[in-house]
Amino acid sequence: EVQLVESGGGLVQPGGSLRLSCAASELRLYDRPCMGWFRQAPGKEREGVASIRTSDGWANYADSVKGRFGISRDNVKNTVYLQMDTLEPGDTAMYYCAVNLGPSRFLCRPRENDFGYWGQGTQVTVSS
Repeated sequence: EVQLVESGGGLVQPGGSLRLSCAASELRLYDRPCMGWFRQAPGKEREGVASIRTSDGWANYADSVKGRFGISRDNVKNTVYLQMDTLEPGDTAMYYCAVNLGPSRFLCRPRENDFGYWGQGTQVTVSS
């Protein structure tokens, strides 16, 4: 079964940067998975941040992070990254990595219901 482990979260000041990593095990690139990042702030629903097709690197972003966040993948390491720049207090949340192996993986939108495998999350706190 696919397992995902996130890392890289922490406390950062507004305007700062962080890079999150998501290492996937038992994931077959032959299946052309879509991988995504989601976040959930206290008292709010989980929302999609970004997603990427591992086959060609095509990416999709939530409007709230466009121009500030970048998603990338290293297929050799089976790892997906989320580079987060110009962080704002509103970015404070638990960030989750997820994998979509269903038919919708070719569209690869960061829609929660499309993703069947999830990591445990890593906390990002943006505060001065």
